[in-house]
Order: sequence, then C-alpha cells, then structure tokens
Amino acid sequence: MSYTRIDTRALDQLRETKITPNYSPYAEGSALIEVGNTKVLCNATVEERVPPFLRNKGVGWVTAEYAMLPRATNTRTNRETLRPSGRTQEIQRLIGRSLRAVVDTKLLGERQIIVDCDVLQADGGTRCASITGACVAMALAVKNLLIAGKIKRNPILSEVAAVSVGIIEGTAILALAYTEDSTAEVDMNIVCTGSGKFIEIQGTAEREPFTREQMNEMLTLAEKGINQLFTLQRYALNS
Repeated sequence: MSYTRIDTRALDQLRETKITPNYSPYAEGSALIEVGNTKVLCNATVEERVPPFLRNKGVGWVTAEYAMLPRATNTRTNRETLRPSGRTQEIQRLIGRSLRAVVDTKLLGERQIIVDCDVLQADGGTRCASITGACVAMALAVKNLLIAGKIKRNPILSEVAAVSVGIIEGTAILALAYTEDSTAEVDMNIVCTGSGKFIEIQGTAEREPFTREQMNEMLTLAEKGINQLFTLQRYALNS
C-alpha cells in the first residue's frame, strides 16, 4: 500500500508554487516565492565593489545571506543578532554556491550581487525555495545592469532551482512539507541547472539506508519538479 499524503497531493506533485517578481521596490532585483505555506522574500543588491580577495582581478562575485524571522515557525525563534547558527551558515553557503554555479563572474566586472533570502513563513523546504527565488531576484538585478549599460553581456548561463524529495513508508515523494520532512525515512535536497546538471545533492537516511533504485526514483521525481520550477521562473521573469 502506497503512502497517502496529508494534503492529498499526488506523490509526484509539487506544492502550489507562486513567484512574484519585483516584490520589493528598493532592491535591484527581488522576488517573493511561495511554496505551499513556505514564503521567502529574496532581495538582490548590486554593489560596485568585490570582496578583498577579488580586488583588481577583473571578476565579480555572487553571494547570499539567509535568515528566518522569529515567528516564521509555530514557536518563536530568537534572532541571530551576533552570529549566524551553523544551520544558517550552511544554508546561505549553499544558496551562494548554487547561484555562482550558473554565473560567469568575469562578465559581471568588479562588482558583486548579494541576495538576501528572508523566510517569512516556514513549512519545510526553505533552502530549496530560497535558491529558486534567489535565481529570479538575481536575474532581475542583472537585467537592470544590462539596461543601465553597466555590463555588455548577460553573465547568467542558466537557471538554477532546487526541490526536496524523500521516502516515507517506503514510498518516494516530491516536495515535502514540514510534517512530511519531520517523519521521512529519507530526506534529500536536489539543486540543478537549467541544462539538467546537478549542483548539489544533499541526502540523508534518517532510519533505514536507501537503495540505488530508490535513489534513482528520487532523482527522477526531483528532475520532474525542478523542470516545473524552471517554467515558473521563466514566467515570472517574462511577466
């Protein structure tokens, strides 16, 4: 007997996803992404400088920061005012790596794009939503650089998006909500480019180890979901 999802979605069905571009009036690029009950605001800032280790090298930089509002969850979480937690640092490094993987930094010139991903409401999959929304915010910031004549060519080589997959009761499922994530036997996050190449695969067996066949099944589900996310990204950028 296959697993029946709490929200009655099909096993290979994404949560309802919406991307609203240009959500913030002051950022060079922005997007609000809603994935089920998870909501993340992604704001891209362009700075006409690079970190010290890149000065005078003729290349740019892309990085990200991630934070969760105190009442993004059922109970209040303290603000990370002094030092980001290990989880926060790990997630924001993942977002930054994912964005840089699809950017030719030489075409940016000596400037950097910083994408702030702030979780307004969390119901699982915040890192995947952040990567998917951050890509749109970054693309809008780059579009404005092109319009202003500050760069001559688009440095973004491909889209990037991410989705979660997992196994519950021996069944592979796509796009886990928090209630599924917290009870899953396997939890995995997949990050891919628009050309179908993998940037990162984060997977853990919480109880029983999983097989190669199950791994392949989860990757197939992830590929289907990520291709749908690319369609939503393109729609947001062209709207």
